[in-house]
Amino acid sequence: MIAQTPPMGWNSWDCYGAAVTEETVRKNAEYMARYLKPFGWEYVVVDIQWARPNARDHSYEPFTELAMDGFGRLIPAVNRFPSAADGAGFRPLADYVHSLGLKFGIHIMRGLPRAAAHAHLPVADSGCFCHLAADPGSVCAWNPDMYGLRCDTPDAKAYYDSIFRLYASWGVDFVKCDDIAREYPRCRREIELISEACRNCGRDIVLSLSPGPAPLEQAEHLKANANMWRITDDFWDDWRLLKGMFERAEKWCIHAGPGHWPDADMLPVGALRQCEDPDSRTRFTHAEQRTMMTLWCMMRSPLMIGAEMTKNDDFTLSLLTSRDVLEILRSGWCAHPLRTLPEESVWISPRQDGQGVYIALFNLGDRKRAVSLAAAEAGLPFFRGRELWSGKALRKTGVLRAALSPHDAAVWLIK
Repeated sequence: MIAQTPPMGWNSWDCYGAAVTEETVRKNAEYMARYLKPFGWEYVVVDIQWARPNARDHSYEPFTELAMDGFGRLIPAVNRFPSAADGAGFRPLADYVHSLGLKFGIHIMRGLPRAAAHAHLPVADSGCFCHLAADPGSVCAWNPDMYGLRCDTPDAKAYYDSIFRLYASWGVDFVKCDDIAREYPRCRREIELISEACRNCGRDIVLSLSPGPAPLEQAEHLKANANMWRITDDFWDDWRLLKGMFERAEKWCIHAGPGHWPDADMLPVGALRQCEDPDSRTRFTHAEQRTMMTLWCMMRSPLMIGAEMTKNDDFTLSLLTSRDVLEILRSGWCAHPLRTLPEESVWISPRQDGQGVYIALFNLGDRKRAVSLAAAEAGLPFFRGRELWSGKALRKTGVLRAALSPHDAAVWLIK
C-alpha cells in the first residue's frame, strides 16, 4: 500500500501560482535533495496550468490556449518545460527528479479540455471519443478550461484510463486532482473513475483530491478512493485560517491512517507569491509557523511546502528539519484534542511503538498565556520527557506548563 505515512514534499502553487517553469522545479528539487531529503521530504509537485504557454502569475485566463495531444490529453507547454519537446511530456523532468532520489508529481483538473470535446478528438487506445465523454453542464466555477465527464459512459472511463496511462509512462508518482473534493454528490462517481484509473495504470501513484472542505460525511468514501483529500479551501498565511484549522482538525483526525490522510493543505512558509513580488515572504510569525507545524504533525496531515525553497532563511530551514517534530508525523497515532477553548488547545498523540506520548499545548490567544495540563487529564501518573522545539528536558512533574507567546505552541515527548 502506498502513502503508509503522510506524504511530504513541495508544491509550486504558493510561490509561483500557475506560472512555474522547469528551471524553477529543477532548482527546488536540487534544494530538497540536498537539505530536506534526509528528513523525509520527497515529493516535487508541479501545480496547475502547466499546459498553458502564457501563464504569468496566480490568476487564470478563461478559455485560454492549452497544449494538448491528438487524444485530448494535456501536455506540458514546451516554452515553460523545454525538456517536454518532441512528445517527451514530463518524462525527462520526472527522470531528473528521480535521479535525485525524489518523487515527481503533477496537478490536474477533473474532466477533459473543452477544446478536446469541441474537436471530437478520439480517446487513446479505445473506440471512444472526447465529446461523448464530456458533460458541458459540469464546469469548474473558477477555472472553465475543462468539462466534467458523463461518468455513466464508457468514453469517460476510457478517457481517465488514458490520461493515467500517460502519467505512468511519464514516471509520475503523485497526482493532485482539483475541483473535486468538495463537489459531492455531483462528483462521487467521477472520484471513483479517477481512483480506478490511478490504481490500474501500472504505477504506484499517490492520489490527492482538492480543494476542500471535503464533506465529513463522505470520509469513508474518500478513504476508499484517495490517499489524501483537502479538509479546507486554499490555506494561506492568515492567523484566522490557522486558528480555524483546530476545529477542522478535531473533526477529521480520527480518519487519519495508513494510505488515507485528511489534508490541511500546504505550508505557506518562507518565500511566497514570487510572481507578484520576489521579496515577498510569509505573513505568519515564527510562533504561528511553529503552531502550524505542530498541529499538522499532531493530526498527521500531509506536509507540502509552499516556499521558493532556494530562498529559505535559517528559521524556515530549521522549521522544516526539526527531526523530532517531524517524527510525530510517522510515529504518532490516535491523535485528538483533550480540549480546545477560544484561547488555548491541548492535543495528545500516543506513539505507535508504545515508547511515550506526544502532548502539544497551543496558545490561540492574542496575548502571552500560560497553558497547563494535569497528568491525570492525560491519563498519566506524571510527566517526564523533552520539549521538541527547544530540546529542553522536562523533569518529573504532575502538571505540564508552558508560558507561550501569542499564537505559539510547545510539544513534548513524554516517556
